Amino acid sequence: MNYNKDLIAGKLRRWEKYLENYRLPRWEDIPDMGLYMEQVIKLLTQYLDYFPPELKEDNFITAATINNYVRKKIMPEPVNRKYYRKHIAYLIIICSLKQSLSIPVLQKMIPVDLTEEELKETYTAYVNRQKIGVSYFAKQVRLAAAGVLDHEYESELATDSTEDLIYLSAVISGFARLFAEKLLLLEGKTLENGGDIKIKQ
Repeated sequence: MNYNKDLIAGKLRRWEKYLENYRLPRWEDIPDMGLYMEQVIKLLTQYLDYFPPELKEDNFITAATINNYVRKKIMPEPVNRKYYRKHIAYLIIICSLKQSLSIPVLQKMIPVDLTEEELKETYTAYVNRQKIGVSYFAKQVRLAAAGVLDHEYESELATDSTEDLIYLSAVISGFARLFAEKLLLLEGKTLENGGDIKIKQ
């Protein structure tokens, strides 16, 4: 693989600056007037504009995808073909997390039968966690890309190789997904019924 260090450094700096200012909409800022499918797709594309254009064009979110979520009861049905705040909140969470979690796992995390108040709490907590997660991620990328960015950092993560950054990102992503899914499997479990956890005496 052949990467231009100056190009990568410039892209990383620009992306970091973008992520510093990126925010999902607050619950109150999501429209609740009843939108048609085309309007929902346009709105989601604006809300989730941190995805690279190449990924957006590759069926980022389509009417067929949304209809599939409704059919599989991953989100509530529209009301007279219109989507309200609750539908859009489900879609924001689903679309942003489906990059790292499977749909069955997402279904477990945000059940389709949440009341509006429960969904508001879930969505607000998600937005807050996402903000913290994005900030943490940007700091870790800065640390890992220290050599590319010509920063002086003492860290075993630091590299000046784009290939190393790709591998490191993929490994961390895989383990982060596994960690999230393993934690979800522990819901309702105790030390007695939670598997083969052994406590050293």
